Amino acid sequence: MPAAVPNFDVVAIGNAIVDVIARADDGFIAEQGMSKGSMRLIDDETADRLYAAMGAGLEMSGGSAANTLAGLAQLGARCGFIGQVADDQLGEVFAHDIRASHIAFTTEARPGEPATARCLILVTPDAQRTMNTFLGASQFLPATALDADMIADAAILYLEGYLWDPAEPRAAMRRAIGIAKDNGRKVAFTLSDAFVIDRHRDDFLALIAEGAIDILFANEAEIISLQQTDDFEAAVATTARGVPCLVVTRSERGAIAIVDGKRSEVPSEPIDQVVDTTGAGDLFAAGFLAGLSQQRDTISCLTMGAICAREIISHVGARSQVDLKALVADRLNA
Repeated sequence: MPAAVPNFDVVAIGNAIVDVIARADDGFIAEQGMSKGSMRLIDDETADRLYAAMGAGLEMSGGSAANTLAGLAQLGARCGFIGQVADDQLGEVFAHDIRASHIAFTTEARPGEPATARCLILVTPDAQRTMNTFLGASQFLPATALDADMIADAAILYLEGYLWDPAEPRAAMRRAIGIAKDNGRKVAFTLSDAFVIDRHRDDFLALIAEGAIDILFANEAEIISLQQTDDFEAAVATTARGVPCLVVTRSERGAIAIVDGKRSEVPSEPIDQVVDTTGAGDLFAAGFLAGLSQQRDTISCLTMGAICAREIISHVGARSQVDLKALVADRLNA
């Protein structure tokens, strides 16, 4: 039986995180024992120590999948989010922000410790962002917290690779994939980071082999890591054989998509200065998925992703500071 017409374009499951973004020099990054441009997981004590050492920062709701939904909502998509916060002040901040973005959010706050997740992001003068993430309550999303009706009522279920790391939300996402598939919906997955791939490569390859993923997002480093090869084209070709739609971003070299075996490619959008790369991949996914929801061709979807990524890297923070819908319309109609 064909699936009913969905009321949501995209429902995402991801880390419910509050971002703290501050500028830092390379010396501070080295002094704190970080690898510039990477993401690492930290405990609550390290989070408190680093937060105290950081300079003045910008605080806003974040998380990879939540950032993608914020962009999608700006582009007119109907969205819902599933993610775990704690019953604390940051949890209230996150819930308020995401609902204010016109995104449905029904997950109940978790009482007690640990606290709501936060990501401490250091941006160096070369616009590289180094992320230090305390997952807190977000890593305790149980399958019982899933809004099954929301998942069944979404054209696309979008899963954040970062959240595959802890066991409880991993089980929840497996359950969510089953709900989506049982209702004839598509599943999109973002690989998120090479460190996640290193820990769960077998899981990800199994999901691809099982046909569980319809749309896979990766950047150049991630697709190479997934296939354990230095040959980018070989990694793309191997992965594309297992997913109907593969999207790979390549920073200043643009992005490619292989849809049902057909390759499409766009250059990056021109920009005067890259300020902060935080959220570039998240917003690229937002533009691409918005294009899909509007039934646009692959080149248009890629172009929409590139436009959204360019806007995000032009300023500090992973949430758009302009009207994305108008920006995309102007560019596509030019």
